[in-house]
Amino acid sequence: MTTDSGTGKRPPVSLRTEALEQLLTERGLIDPKVMDGIITTYETQVGPLNGAKVVAKAWTDPEYRRRLLKDGTAAIKELGFSGAQGEHIVVVENTATTHHVVVCTLCSCYPWPVLGLPPSWYKDPAYRSRVVKEPRTVLSEMGLDLDDDVRITVHDSTAEVRWLVLPERPAGTEHLSEEELVPLVTRDAMVGVAKVAAP
Repeated sequence: MTTDSGTGKRPPVSLRTEALEQLLTERGLIDPKVMDGIITTYETQVGPLNGAKVVAKAWTDPEYRRRLLKDGTAAIKELGFSGAQGEHIVVVENTATTHHVVVCTLCSCYPWPVLGLPPSWYKDPAYRSRVVKEPRTVLSEMGLDLDDDVRITVHDSTAEVRWLVLPERPAGTEHLSEEELVPLVTRDAMVGVAKVAAP
């Protein structure tokens, strides 16, 4: 483990990443322009912002919401989001009485075009095994307490089918436009481990 000689602590991830990139560039193993393109893709073209746009449109356009719940892949593609790990996405809707949460019990299958790369907790063996057996407890530990009468359904993503949760639209946001709703939607809400909070 590399440590800072003055403090004995590891430098921040950003500094370690920068040092690694510089070393790989100096040795001719990577092209900085290619790296910049990959980073830009995941920052602006692939990731939770795309999913948030899908959710906001579904909240404000009932016809789009209907298409999304009927054929998630096709409706998501209407907004220009498709590609690897997004070939077959099923969308399920959270309501006041039903809550959906997503896991991949085998590895970390995840709808990259709308959620980006999976977070570390999603890949953690403890989450992958426990959320299936005791979803209410796991959700509570992650900060989401659901009433006892809310039915929880756990969906297991696979290489064939990936899941996206359409969260409940928070009360008090009826006056907000589609564009204003987008920043409210989080990755965790689209996985089902959180709810969308009103501004």
